[in-house]
Parts: sequence; structure tokens; C-alpha cells
Amino acid sequence: MKNSVVLVFALLVSLSAFAQKKKDLIKEVAKLKSEALVMQKQLDVYEESKKLNLKDSIQNFSYSYGVNLGSNLKTIGVDSISYNAFALALKDVLNGNEKVTVDYAQSHVQSTMQKIIEAEDKARDEKNIKFLEENAKRSEVVTTESGLQYEVLTKGNGAIPAASDQVKVHYKGMLIDGKVFDSSIERGEPAVFGVSQVIKGWQEALQLMPTGSKYIVYISQDLAYGDRGVGNGLIPAFSALIFEMELLGIE
Repeated sequence: MKNSVVLVFALLVSLSAFAQKKKDLIKEVAKLKSEALVMQKQLDVYEESKKLNLKDSIQNFSYSYGVNLGSNLKTIGVDSISYNAFALALKDVLNGNEKVTVDYAQSHVQSTMQKIIEAEDKARDEKNIKFLEENAKRSEVVTTESGLQYEVLTKGNGAIPAASDQVKVHYKGMLIDGKVFDSSIERGEPAVFGVSQVIKGWQEALQLMPTGSKYIVYISQDLAYGDRGVGNGLIPAFSALIFEMELLGIE
């Protein structure tokens, strides 16, 4: 009998402890749910803050500044950047905590950009040289002593311009990938200019063309714009150029 009483008492104690643990567990679960709800609300606020609102003046300025800077970087060939490092640098500078000096930053940026530009120029130069080498192998292409290449689409029977003449020409100018950078044809109005006023490749080509002729002319970079390029990247440095040219008349 005594043993039974002890056993029942032990069982009651065990059940009581289990009930207490269950209550504690329920409280802990409720606490975790509450904390998770608070955390989710914080995440929602954070996600909402990342949404772009161009009606907000600061966000509009910030985004516009980013577009401007990104466009400049893209123009010179930068196609990737550490956004975290970039954002941290902006924050540090505005708070006066930058980790490098302004002089160092300017020098480093300039030297890095110069290396990028030089690599781009070298690759473009090699690609254009290879294009002209392959193009010269075509039977319809004539290569002059200067390296100018041309093929005759239509042979006119009029007078050939001299360096001192003014001419009227319809033309379309392209890079070797076919991208059109200028076209009097698209404008619907022929160009009039002095033979000596244009790039060397044009000067030579025009003095080979009888009036009424239409040529395709392939001009190496040294007979065009060389290492300068023109038009803020419209014609990059070291670009060979292709022109469809029709000599309409001598003025």
C-alpha cells in the first residue's frame, strides 16, 4: 500500500512537471512568433525603403546622379563595379570618414580608367587591322599604295575632282560592324564640301572617282581619325571606316 502511494505521488509530480514544461514551451513558441512578426515588419520596411520613388527629390537626384555616372563609366568600357564598395565610399565621404585620400582616389581612378581605355583601343585596333587584311583578299577590292581599299559599284564617266575642287556627295558611313554613324542619304540631302577639307581617305578616294561613280571605300584608322576618334565615342579611336560614296557632281 505504501509503495502504491509513493508511486501515485511520483506520477502526479511527473505530470505536474510535464504540464509546467508544456506551458513554458507554449510561452516560448508564442514569444518566437511575436519576435518573428516584429522581424518580418522590419524586413517589410527595409524592402519598402529599397523601392525607387522618383517623386522624392533626394531619391530622384540620387538616381539621376547614378545614371549620369554609370553612363560615363559605360562609355569608357567599365562594365562592372562593386556596388557595396561604391555605396560605402559615398556614405563615408558624406560623413567625413573616407578610408583613402581624395588625391589617392583621383589618381587611382585615372590610372585604372587609362588602362581600360588602352586595352579597349588595342583590341579595337587589332580587330580593325584584321578586318582590312581579310577584306583586301577579296577579288573585287582594290588596294592603293596608301592602304586605301575600294570597290566600284558604278563607274561614272564624268570629270574626276582635283584637291582644289568642291564636290557634291551622297554617302553613308559605317564602322566595320555595320553600325551607321552618319548618312546624307538618311538626311535626304547631299553634302557639299571641299576635297581638301575631309579626312585623308576621302581625299584620296574622291580623286579616283569619275563624277557619277558609286564606290564602297574602306579606310584604315591612319587615313581617318587615328587615335582621336570623334563624336564622343560615335567613332571610337583606332576605327577603320566604311563609306558608301556616290559622287554626284563637282561644284
